[in-house]
Amino acid sequence: MDKSLKIICGDCLEVLRTIESESVDLVVTDPPYNLSKNYGNNRDTWAHDDYLEFSRRWLTEVKRVLKPTGTIYLFMGVRYISYVYEILERELGMFFNSWITWCYTQGIGKTKGFSPRHDDILMFTKNEDYKFNLDAVRVPQKYYRSVNNMRGANPGNVWEFSHIHYCQTNRQNHPTQKPEALFERMILASSDKNDLVLDPFCGSGTSLRVCQQTSRQGIGIEINEEYVAMIVERLDRPFSGFDSVDERMERIPNDLNNEALRDEYITNHIEWFLKNHPASINKFTEAIEDKRYGKFIQLRLDL
Repeated sequence: MDKSLKIICGDCLEVLRTIESESVDLVVTDPPYNLSKNYGNNRDTWAHDDYLEFSRRWLTEVKRVLKPTGTIYLFMGVRYISYVYEILERELGMFFNSWITWCYTQGIGKTKGFSPRHDDILMFTKNEDYKFNLDAVRVPQKYYRSVNNMRGANPGNVWEFSHIHYCQTNRQNHPTQKPEALFERMILASSDKNDLVLDPFCGSGTSLRVCQQTSRQGIGIEINEEYVAMIVERLDRPFSGFDSVDERMERIPNDLNNEALRDEYITNHIEWFLKNHPASINKFTEAIEDKRYGKFIQLRLDL
């Protein structure tokens, strides 16, 4: 496993206490939602107040280890997200930035009531001065205008990524595995190369896999020994691209009528949007041809 990555088997509260204060650039994590999920050697079946106290304790440690310019992205289910928001803002004094909605097409089916098709992610910063790399996470414009940034648009706070289906080769034996592209966007936006990213609930290891492929340092904490072994094996696999993509990355803007401007854009598109998504390059080249943008430009991704 890469020396820049570390997976620690243990209770997150105990491990967090050993991490130096203000040493972490970014925290991205998907903690238990207290919905009685089976995590192998444990279930998230706390009493209401016990769960909130547990959340309060680990979030307090996270604030301590974050650098002054640091950020936390926290997945949370609807039942407890308002309580966690209160802990972060009112009790810990962190700064709210974004409430991100991750939309997906498949999920639990209901016959009474509406079936859930989204998860939520809270983004808080330790201070008002924080790191955010917008250019690293822009998405292609639908229409190009001279006033637009050629590099693309802000992706907004509603994100559409497919679930990791059980038939996918990258599917791990974990009940709440999240798509790599979700973590890619958060990690690229709020950290730089060689920065230290922490995941106190590492689960299937998605955060560390993305750190590995985006040149970040990473620390993952996981209480289940079987999951730790699974993460180590995952990190040793050859990389062939992240397991999901925002489909907007595969499009080319309409109205790129200036030939020189169009050639410049097409030449840069892969580096900007698809360097970690080689499986999407064919769809992008098809989009070029569909727009009838003249001669075909051969695209190549250096892996």
